[in-house]
Amino acid sequence: MRIFVALDIEEEIRTRIARFMDGIRGFVPDARWVRPESLHVTLKFVGEKPPEFAEEMKIALAAIKSPSFEIAFRGYGFFPNPNSPRVFWVGIEAGSSLAELAGCVDAALTKLGLEKEEHVYSPHLTLARGGGRSGSPHRQKGDAPNGIFGELQRRLSAMRVPEFGSMTATEFFIYQSHTGRGGSQYTKIERFAMKSPTHKEASQTQ
Repeated sequence: MRIFVALDIEEEIRTRIARFMDGIRGFVPDARWVRPESLHVTLKFVGEKPPEFAEEMKIALAAIKSPSFEIAFRGYGFFPNPNSPRVFWVGIEAGSSLAELAGCVDAALTKLGLEKEEHVYSPHLTLARGGGRSGSPHRQKGDAPNGIFGELQRRLSAMRVPEFGSMTATEFFIYQSHTGRGGSQYTKIERFAMKSPTHKEASQTQ
């Protein structure tokens, strides 16, 4: 089974992003666009593992006691950079809380034998990938200046920075990925609740 750990996003935010995608996808007809219902905030990609490993993950991740936090979705960008774009994404703002949660997930799963993440956590929502190219946010062999998203970049530069709203992250999930004719579909196979911040913690984040 192909699995990963991620946050879900609220339906209202998903709908706003879907409308945004509908208005711009025509500027990059050759890109592979993500289906709005599949949007999520990845915390840790795991990959192909047997069901027994997923059970071990459930125990390890249940021990994480992360407080809930606010997360906002606004703006956009390109990986690895605007001059050599492979991935078009929506920006995420959550202070240090989101990166700390991702770090806790990474640490818990490293104890199960997974490799520790080498790169700094870079939260984003992938909207489109250029052709059949990698979706990695980090520079890859073969990356070079290109015009895959050129028309989209020109159009967006004349628009206001998009705002998609904010939400309180109160839970995260283990997802299973299923590859089908219409692309990947994701199923939640375990939920992990995050604790409400104490009054002292809430005051420190304000």
